[in-house]
Amino acid sequence: MEASAVGGEGDRGMLNRRLFLLGSAASLALAPAAARQQPSDASAMLRVLAPGLSAPIDIVDDVYGVPHIRAGSKPDAYFGQGYVVARDRMFQIDLRLRRELGRLAEVFGPDFAGHDAAARLFHYRGNLDAELARVPREVLACARAYVAGINARIAEMETDPALLPLEYAILGVKPLRWNLTDLVLARDVQMGNMDDEVRRAQLAALGMLELDTLVAPLRPAWTMTVPDGLDTAAVSPADLGSLRLGRLPFGPETPVAEPPDSSTAGNAGSNAWTVAGTRTATGRPILANDPHLGIGGFGPRHVVHLTAPGLDVIGGGNPGLPGIMQGHTDRFAFGRTNFHIDQSDLFVLELDPSDPERYRHEGRWKPFERISVEIPVKGGPARTVTLRYAAQGPVVSHDPSRRRASAVASIAMQPGGSDSFAMIAINLARDWASLKRAFRFHPSPTNFHYADVDGNHGWQVIGFAPARKRGDGLMPVPGDGRFDWTGMRDFRSLPSEYNPAKGWFASANQNNLPADYPRERIPAFSFRDPYRYDRIVELLSKQDKHSLADSVRLQHDTWSAPARQLLALLPRQLSEAARPAAAMLSGWNAHLDADSAPAALFEILWRELGDRMLAAVVPAPAKDLVTEIAASELLRLLEPPDVPIGAAPAAARDALFDAALASAWNRARQELGPDPSQWRWARLHQVRIEHPLSRIPAIAAAFPAIEGAGSGGDGYTVMARGLSPGQGWRTTSGASYLQVIDVGAWDNSVVLNLPGQSNDPRSPHYRDHYAPWIAGDMLPMLFSRAAVDARTERRTVLQPKPS
Repeated sequence: MEASAVGGEGDRGMLNRRLFLLGSAASLALAPAAARQQPSDASAMLRVLAPGLSAPIDIVDDVYGVPHIRAGSKPDAYFGQGYVVARDRMFQIDLRLRRELGRLAEVFGPDFAGHDAAARLFHYRGNLDAELARVPREVLACARAYVAGINARIAEMETDPALLPLEYAILGVKPLRWNLTDLVLARDVQMGNMDDEVRRAQLAALGMLELDTLVAPLRPAWTMTVPDGLDTAAVSPADLGSLRLGRLPFGPETPVAEPPDSSTAGNAGSNAWTVAGTRTATGRPILANDPHLGIGGFGPRHVVHLTAPGLDVIGGGNPGLPGIMQGHTDRFAFGRTNFHIDQSDLFVLELDPSDPERYRHEGRWKPFERISVEIPVKGGPARTVTLRYAAQGPVVSHDPSRRRASAVASIAMQPGGSDSFAMIAINLARDWASLKRAFRFHPSPTNFHYADVDGNHGWQVIGFAPARKRGDGLMPVPGDGRFDWTGMRDFRSLPSEYNPAKGWFASANQNNLPADYPRERIPAFSFRDPYRYDRIVELLSKQDKHSLADSVRLQHDTWSAPARQLLALLPRQLSEAARPAAAMLSGWNAHLDADSAPAALFEILWRELGDRMLAAVVPAPAKDLVTEIAASELLRLLEPPDVPIGAAPAAARDALFDAALASAWNRARQELGPDPSQWRWARLHQVRIEHPLSRIPAIAAAFPAIEGAGSGGDGYTVMARGLSPGQGWRTTSGASYLQVIDVGAWDNSVVLNLPGQSNDPRSPHYRDHYAPWIAGDMLPMLFSRAAVDARTERRTVLQPKPS
C-alpha cells in the first residue's frame, strides 16, 4: 500500500507543534556582540540570555577544557550539556544528525541521495508519541532540555556567525535545528553481523563452512547448520543491499572515515574492571574503564560535569546523545564495555512472479508496505524513492529479476529500541536498585560496571535480545515466517554479579556467559579472543592492595599474549635469511612498547604469517571470502604437529615460518631503515587525527592534522591500539577515552580524552590531550567545587530571559 509520508509524519507533526507550544525549541535574546567574546581571565564572565530556564546556569570550564554545569534543576543541567556540546562539537553532531535524518543531499548534492534514502529506510515506523510516553517524565524533561540547549547555541551562532565553526563557511551550509522527536525517529541501523551471515552462507554453498572458523571462531563453541529452506548458492553480498553503501562520498577515498562508536578493527573492544575496597590500598573501590572507539577522526567522547539538586555526575558523553556514558555520580562510579548480542538478522524473501510487490509469508503472498518519500537535492530536482517494509522490517534489497528481496529485523527498529534516553535514566539513578529500573531503557548490549560509596560493586549485562521462532542468527534465513522474531528479552534474562567473592570483576569483550547459561538463550557467538581479559585477570588476581596507579599502569600495559605464544613457536632450524629476525625476537619480553624494535618486527611478521597461512590453507574458490585470520586460529595452525599444510605438515610449517621471518626482516629494513637498532614500533604505529572531511582541501587547510607521535600496543594488548588488517600501521582504534575512579574520594580520579574537548583548531583544547595520551599521563578529573574553582579557565552564565 502507498503512503506519502515517512516515519509517522502526522504523529510527528502533532508532537512537534506540542513541543513548540511548550517552549522546547529555544531561541536566544543575546547580549551585544562585544560582550559575547570569551573572557580573558577566570574572573571575567560571559553572559547569555536564554529562554526556557527556571534559574541561571553557571558553566565553569576548567583548565583541561571540561565544562562544569551548575544548574538549579535537573532539566536545566541537561540544557547546559546540550549548549556546551554544541559549543565544542557543533559540526560533529550536526553532520551526524543530517546523516541519521537523511538530509545530506539537500546541502551536499545528488551523490548523497542514496545515503539519505538508506537512512530514511531505518526511521522508526511506529507511533512517536507512544515511544515518548514510555519514558519517565523527568527523563523526558531532561532530554527536551538537552535539545533546547543545542538549539540555544545554534540561535546564538545565527545571531553572530563569527561563532560558527569553520566548516560552515567552507561548505556553505547551516546547522540544523534539533527536535526531540528526532531522537526516537532515527534508529541508525548498522551492518552488525549480517555480512558475516552472508559469508557463512557462501562458504556453505562451496562446502567449505569450516573455513569460517579462520575468520570468526564461534564463542561459545557451536555447530553451525544451514537454515531449512535457505538456498545458500543464491546468497551474495547483493542481499545486503543499501547496507553496503559505506562512507559518505566527500571526495577521493582516504583511510579516515567518521569514527563509529565502537570499532571492529583488529581485536578492538573495551576494558573495564572494578576492585572492591577490601583489595585496594585506600579501602575504597576503584573503577577503571577505557572504551575502545575509533581513532583518526572526531573524538567520540565529550567530557562534562552536570550538577543540580539531586544530580551530580561527570564523565564522557557521546556527542549528540544526552547524558554521561561512563563516569561517576556523587554516589557511584560506572563504566561499560561491549557485550555481544546478535541484534539483527537478514531475511531472504521470495517475490511473487506475477507481482514483485508481494512476497511469500505465512503461506500466502503479502504486499510490501510502501512509502514514497521525496529527498531534496541541492542543485537539482528532488529525488523520489520508494521504501519497502516486510513483516520482519525494512527491505534493503529488491530484485524482481531474481524474484528475490531481503529484509532486516533489528532490535533498533522495535518499540523501545532507541538508546536516546538510557544515559539520562542511568545518570539520575542513586543506587544499584534504581539503576535496574533505568536499564529498561538501554537496548544496546553492554557490560555495565558499578561501584558505590558504600563499598559495593557489581556487573550487569544490559540490552535487548531477540526471541526467534527458529535459528541461531548465524546465517540468513528464509523470510517465509518460520524464522520470524516473536519478541524481545531484556536485561533480566542476562547474567550479573554483585559483590563477587574474589573482590574484583573485569570484562574485555570475552565470553563471560556463565558455564550453565541456557544454550537456547545464548545471545551471540561473536565474543572476542580473551587475550586482554586474561592479562587483566593475571595482574588483578596478584594484587591485594590495588591502587589508582596500578589501574593506570594496567590500562597502559603492552604485554602481548599472542607475541609470547608466537615466540615459543619459532623454528629451531632456520635459513640464513631468517636468522636475523629470529635472533632479534628470541630475547624479547613480548611487550609492544612504542620504543621497541622487536615489537615493530613482530607486527610485520604477524601480518606476513597471517597472509602466508591464508594462502596455504584457503582453497582458491574461498579466497575472496576468507581474507582475514583470527589471532587464536593463526596460533593454532602454527602449533606443531597438527599444521594442516601439505603432505609433510611439520616441514611445510617450518618453511612457511622461515619464509615469513626472512620477508619480515626485509620489509622492516625497507620501512624503518637499514639499522635495526633504530627501529621503533611507534615509527610505524602513528597516531594521526584529522577532520573526517579532510579530503576536501579547504577543510584540510583549516583543520591541521594532529600528529607527530606514535603508540605502542595493538588490538590484543590491554593498552588497545588497533590497526586495520592489511591497511598500513596507523592507530585506527583504541582507548581514546580513559578513566580511573577513586570511588568516594572523587577528586583523586583521573581521565584522558583524545585529542581534546574541542573540534575547533582555534581552541586551546583542540589537541591538549594528545601529548598526555601518547605518554600515558592521566589528567585530573576535577569534581568538587573547590577543586574546580581552583583551576577555572573561563566562566559563562546562561540567564533566564525576562518575561
